[in-house]
Amino acid sequence: MTQIICSPTKYIQGNGEIRKLGDYCLQLGAKSAFAIIDPYIFSMYKEDISHSFELNNILIVMREFKGECSRNQVDELVLQLGLKDVEVVLGIGGGKTLDTAKAVSFMADLPVVIVPTVASTDAPCSALSVLYTDEGDFDCYLPLKRNPDMVIADIDIIAKAPTRLLVAGMGDALSTFYEARACRQSGAITHAGGTSTIAAFSLARACLDTLLAEGELALQDVKQGITTSAVEHIVEANIYLSGVGFESGGLAAAHAIHNGLTLHEGCRNTLHGEKVAFATIVQLVLEKAPSEEIAQVIDFCKRVGLPVTLKDLGITSSEIDKLMVVAEASCTQESPMWNMPFEVQAVNVLEAILAADERGQ
Repeated sequence: MTQIICSPTKYIQGNGEIRKLGDYCLQLGAKSAFAIIDPYIFSMYKEDISHSFELNNILIVMREFKGECSRNQVDELVLQLGLKDVEVVLGIGGGKTLDTAKAVSFMADLPVVIVPTVASTDAPCSALSVLYTDEGDFDCYLPLKRNPDMVIADIDIIAKAPTRLLVAGMGDALSTFYEARACRQSGAITHAGGTSTIAAFSLARACLDTLLAEGELALQDVKQGITTSAVEHIVEANIYLSGVGFESGGLAAAHAIHNGLTLHEGCRNTLHGEKVAFATIVQLVLEKAPSEEIAQVIDFCKRVGLPVTLKDLGITSSEIDKLMVVAEASCTQESPMWNMPFEVQAVNVLEAILAADERGQ
């Protein structure tokens, strides 16, 4: 079986990187750039961004991201970009800003530089954009030709984001090793297009080890407003280790159950990584993992403030029919549940959700 690993061409992480974007675009040979920027970042760092391009004599057109990461938004930006002599696209901000930039670069067949300003998910490194309708409903996944040319994480900016976002990123990253392990056992085809590699599985393992060793300390540090090596390591785990780990290591039950949980009205205000964290516990219950392993994951979640019960997710009613909808949705034909090394039925998922909830309590 063909083994494949994919990743951004270059991952850069450090302090004050927002002021070096012009330098990095110059490394790509670009003399003109088109930047799609989150409104808050635009208001706070517009001068820092533009100054770095002026120093390198690179023409930059900046557009504040508004609306949704929708087909219409992407088409409109591609049209604007086509009127300029642009050689690189930048996305600076959160998930939808970055996905829009990746989609625009894909449509325009241009290099893309991704600058995440939060570490809430592992999506920045991936060759995928999630598109929504103009009203904000899920539309489709847009597979891209390649991973970003550069991913640049500015620790100073990420550390100032709400702590809940960093914790949610830890929840998303928490599933990486366990899902990669399941895919390795089943020989599943990953998002990269082949089976997992030693490198991808090693990154997934390093991701988990980093979270368990430094996640709680990093959270304490950002709450105090200080940037330490623990914060730097958790940002790398959330964005890069988990990003390459999930795309080339594979997804399994945890993300399948997350997808089902999105249908439950109680989870409406729960973040992606928060749902994934609880779903990781459910996967371990499904696998009949050693009690010590499940306890370790639950303990970590409690220490950093990730959900370990249905109530933590916002599900206060134990109506079995609604949970069965979640379970059935996690086992659809296109679901990563099929990457598990054994057959899983909706009733098994329901039982595991209830058992995980009981363990969490």
